[in-house]
Amino acid sequence: MAARAAALVVALLAVLVAHGVRAHPELNHTSSAARQLRGSGGWLPAKATWYGAPNGAGPDDNGGACGFKHTNQYPFMSMTSCGNQPLFKDGQGCGACYQIKCTNKNNPACSGQPKTVMITDMNYYPVAKYHFDLSGTAFGALARPGLNDLLRHAGIIDIEFRRVSCDNRGLTINFHVEQGSNPVYLAVLVQYANKEGTVSQMDLLESGSRYWTPMRRSWGSVWRLDSNHPLRAPFSLRIRGESRRTLVAYNVIPANWRPNTDYRSYVQY
Repeated sequence: MAARAAALVVALLAVLVAHGVRAHPELNHTSSAARQLRGSGGWLPAKATWYGAPNGAGPDDNGGACGFKHTNQYPFMSMTSCGNQPLFKDGQGCGACYQIKCTNKNNPACSGQPKTVMITDMNYYPVAKYHFDLSGTAFGALARPGLNDLLRHAGIIDIEFRRVSCDNRGLTINFHVEQGSNPVYLAVLVQYANKEGTVSQMDLLESGSRYWTPMRRSWGSVWRLDSNHPLRAPFSLRIRGESRRTLVAYNVIPANWRPNTDYRSYVQY
């Protein structure tokens, strides 16, 4: 009896496979969408708007909700964007790079040529599932030569996007100790992470300790540690990207560290 039942199950599975039937197709769809967002799939539809000066980097102070500074300079070069929640991800999406494009089907001024932008800010008023609120520079870069202003006058356009690796060529990861840091409170901005562009976790190792202390995301790409004792410098920092690849910058923040100061590491993805 058991052998007959097993044979029936095998036969039924063979029929399902022959007819292309798969269990839980919605799970396959979900995983496919996730892969596409990471850049391993095709293009996804989105809406694009722009803000700030027509040829600017977005915010007037060249910053944004990620905490990055000087976004009008290399490696950002004003090719920046706000992302709504599926892109910004409460700050976890800070530093991610995307190719975006629009075609003359979307707007006659569109060039169809892909351009790369980085998520540096938060979009609080999305008009679509995926909404890039671009800098004026990035929005205009989607246009055919000489039609930048014409495209910007459209205000909102349909685009396509896909996740790509960041190429911060010539830069190692930078740690900026934020203003307000003190012996029992340390806040550090992480900048210029290559390839993935984002940081999923950061930990701190004090001088003389064998134990890594987890830091928590304060906001954007700023990580903080509230201590119950004066922290002992120099500090080593360990970061983990989305792929779970880990880098360690040993003694990157020196014993005589100061707030509002950059400390460049020798590590990079």
